[in-house]
Amino acid sequence: MLKVTRGLLATALLALLLAGCAYQPGIVERALDDDPATLLEQAQQQEPAEAARTRLDAADILARRGQRTQALEVARQIDRSQLAGDPLARWALLLADLGESEGDPEAVIQATQDLDDLALNRSQTLALREQRGLALLERGNPFAAARALLLVQAESDDEALNDPIWRALGGVEQRRLAQLGELQGTLTRGWVELVETVRSGDGNIDRLFLRLDEWRSRHQRHPAARRLPADLIALRELRGQEVQHIAVLLPESGALSRIATAIGEGIRTRHRLSDDNIRLSFIDSASGSLESLYREAQNRGAQVVIGPLDKDRVSELERRNRVPLPTLALNYGRSATNAAEGLFQYGLSAEGEAKQVARRAWDDGHRRAALLVPDNDWGQRVGEAFWDEWRAQGGKVTKAVRYNPGASATESTRRTIAESRPDLLFMLALPDYARQVPPTLDYYGANKLPVYATSHLFSGQLNPRLDGDLNDVMFLDIPWQIPDAAAGGEDALPFTASYRSLREEADPNLFRLNAMGVDAFELARRLPQFQLVSNSELFGATGSLRAGQDGRIQRTLPWARFIDGVPQPVLSPGAFGDERTP
Repeated sequence: MLKVTRGLLATALLALLLAGCAYQPGIVERALDDDPATLLEQAQQQEPAEAARTRLDAADILARRGQRTQALEVARQIDRSQLAGDPLARWALLLADLGESEGDPEAVIQATQDLDDLALNRSQTLALREQRGLALLERGNPFAAARALLLVQAESDDEALNDPIWRALGGVEQRRLAQLGELQGTLTRGWVELVETVRSGDGNIDRLFLRLDEWRSRHQRHPAARRLPADLIALRELRGQEVQHIAVLLPESGALSRIATAIGEGIRTRHRLSDDNIRLSFIDSASGSLESLYREAQNRGAQVVIGPLDKDRVSELERRNRVPLPTLALNYGRSATNAAEGLFQYGLSAEGEAKQVARRAWDDGHRRAALLVPDNDWGQRVGEAFWDEWRAQGGKVTKAVRYNPGASATESTRRTIAESRPDLLFMLALPDYARQVPPTLDYYGANKLPVYATSHLFSGQLNPRLDGDLNDVMFLDIPWQIPDAAAGGEDALPFTASYRSLREEADPNLFRLNAMGVDAFELARRLPQFQLVSNSELFGATGSLRAGQDGRIQRTLPWARFIDGVPQPVLSPGAFGDERTP
């Protein structure tokens, strides 16, 4: 788990020692020979407020004795509402410390809620707020993490926060990033401008650093101007190593040729509209071994390869120790992990979307999920991806129903909610089927049941009359499909010129694949950067793209909610509660 910065933590701990009423690790009000087990037994016989204080003493003693796992378990179960004043502050400091040391970000988040209600001095508040920000970042909530960390830096001017702030802001979608810059002060606006400077780059390192120098001249007193985030400093090593020649391995015939053509169109369009003189060599991968295809790419002078597209070939590559050239495969292999050095894998994975839905639903406070997925291989794979991620979060699956895509949704929807009492429905469906589900829920009295879905329920074309049946359904999609919800309009989209060129001419059913081609080109030209800097990210046409430790590209997609049949932005967790966007 990420650790609080050393300087601020040392200051906070010194303040703790000097504050007579504050929590001091290892020092409790009871005698040294108090037995935690005895205290916990006493707590069972006490009134709630006294029991909470007794359990806090037991947790403190366990922590002092080095039994930190047990201490964490006891501290987490204390009813915060029964503590006030100094004991409440003591509990928050203890639980946050235990959560950080034991790698439990949820405990840190639990401890640091409502910091303004705690009887803490300035150093303690800053230390807890920083712990909260780092925990939120680890938990996958970059927007909340950035806000917490920026509050700390605004008070402390601590340059040690630059790297986590940079990581957090890198995960914030464009629309929310712009709003953050509009609403906050000079410090935040400087950070937002820095992120936008890097995001709007074209992969040319020399041009990027010229723009960074311009940014630093405008923000000379900014913490990031005094010390750039480490990820940006590392990019200096890539000067003069820009990718100049890319080989594209796509089939010109066979079952995948239509998909390959759509992806290839995106690659060609982005290449045509880019400013650099990068050379593209398209090589037909429909026949020939992988060895011969790589040999052809090397003979043509390629530095980087895009492809293959076929899942079997990607699976073959990922079992190797390394690939002949840095490679961006256009699919994910079947192995649990990718073992090949230099191999990156990228695709529009429905399984990845399902996992992101599970995480979002959990963060929104839901715990009991029902699943409605098609009765086919696709439905099984995506349903299992949601199920596994949901269970990993701690959620319960009340019922999973597989439906016939060619039949009416009435019976399958009824079965999904009958006698199971879920607090959310995960739906995997294409538009025609998806539109039947909310009216059926209304008919059976489940009109308030939140529905979460993948991108597949939206055709990408605005159709308020038909999509009115999807009102209040939450779904995620690529920025290019929901420009207003994702970025505040077409002008704010990544690679706007490519978007407009493809949108005018593309088959709507293949537009996501065109967008994938655009991002494939941008990822390929950045592969040296992704190899050098582990936290590299591309804010692309198909989402925020970041490589996992095994080289598999992970997409983070923006969220939307149907209102009057039109996708509208969802800006914060808890979208089905009081935080709904008007």
